[in-house]
Amino acid sequence: MQHFRHLDPAVHDALFFRPPKNIAVDADIVSVATALGATLYMPATRTHLTATLTKRSRMGVCSLVIDLEDAVADHHLEEALANTVRTLDELATAEDLTALVFVRARTPEHIRRICSEIAHGAAALAGFVVPKFTAANGASFLDAIAAGSSEHGKRLFAMPILESAEVVFRETRDTELIAVRELLVAHSDLVLAVRIGATDMCGMFGIRRDRDLTIYDVRVVADVISAIVNHLGRNNETGFVITGPVWEYFADHERMFRPMLRQTPFVEPGAVRFRQQLVSSDLDALLREVALDRANGIQGKTVIHPSHVPAVHALSAVTHEEYHDALDILESDAGGVRASGYGNKMNELGPHRNWASQTLLRADAFGVTNEKITFVDVLTALADR
Repeated sequence: MQHFRHLDPAVHDALFFRPPKNIAVDADIVSVATALGATLYMPATRTHLTATLTKRSRMGVCSLVIDLEDAVADHHLEEALANTVRTLDELATAEDLTALVFVRARTPEHIRRICSEIAHGAAALAGFVVPKFTAANGASFLDAIAAGSSEHGKRLFAMPILESAEVVFRETRDTELIAVRELLVAHSDLVLAVRIGATDMCGMFGIRRDRDLTIYDVRVVADVISAIVNHLGRNNETGFVITGPVWEYFADHERMFRPMLRQTPFVEPGAVRFRQQLVSSDLDALLREVALDRANGIQGKTVIHPSHVPAVHALSAVTHEEYHDALDILESDAGGVRASGYGNKMNELGPHRNWASQTLLRADAFGVTNEKITFVDVLTALADR
């Protein structure tokens, strides 16, 4: 995977002080997870699925999911399974596919079936997304993925989705998350990232959030996200990369609140027009939610529409300021406090060390922008594509 590879070289040079690296699928698992970025889901019943997946890869998507679960009606499941196997075999010979491709499978049996029926398609398969993952059912999914890895002689990743009642309801939440953590740690060589199923969580309370709100405004779900990060996002041997929940809106609707996106980054006339386009496409709340994901220790995001991908990736690039703060923090093993080279904050060399290490991982995956380049510049360049 290499982010922003589809930009013209001159644009690339203008944006990046340090360009994104090519992250190999067999690299350190945290590096691969950090590089997922916006993970785009597509129904397994979609016609011309191979062509669509390769097109999205050319457009800069680095992680794709063929969805056999909620996106597929029960009476189309057999058709979807056959299409998934056929698509993986076709993708194995696609020269222009540079994204990781996963399958969201309903059951462990579906994982075993796909692994047994693909011919050379294993070369295109990065792993499986496991919906409604719990401590009770998770081992059977992970065992099936481990068996598929052995069968095809390659590491197939697992990405469990936490969205069950056991995690959502307060009386069972901590017990469930402790058990899930123990299970995932025991299979840590397979677990790429933990995903959050906020739509299912909202559904348990009859909630559907409006597009003017972020998921963090839905307090009952925000509490669950906080607990997931607390149990599974720790910066130690029991922690995993956690990805942000899906943003499910992409079209027109009368606005209830004024746009959340601040005016200040858009000082040039062209940027003002671009901001108006973002607001009219409802991307302002998405941008705010991605920023809140990052503030809460979450990397990447599930998306369902290609227009969401540039927004997630633009905000994932490390700024010149963040990068140099991270280098300053990591260059010394001693503690203490040091003024930022930007003269606008204090860098605490002890407490900020984990942040600095994670920032450099993100810099490898998404690059470091040139001084005075903002996410607006990156997003504008991506929109022009």
